[in-house]
Amino acid sequence: MLEKTIILKDFEAVKKFVDIANEKPYDIELLSGKYVVNAKSIMGVFSLDLTKPLVMVAHTNSHAELLRQTAPFEYVHIKK
Repeated sequence: MLEKTIILKDFEAVKKFVDIANEKPYDIELLSGKYVVNAKSIMGVFSLDLTKPLVMVAHTNSHAELLRQTAPFEYVHIKK
């Protein structure tokens, strides 16, 4: 299983992320607070608060390709 914090800034980012998720044969979920949605559902993703970071959970042990594809969405928290 892979967990990674991501941020989806706009419509194009959501669409690209959902397209990537749909290519995978395993389940991928997005978590936002107490809410969990199927990352392959564009409606589900848009139901989340996209102004905050999301936790992506991929149910696979071979996730190198997914890490590479989701690198543009990686959330990096900069402390002030």
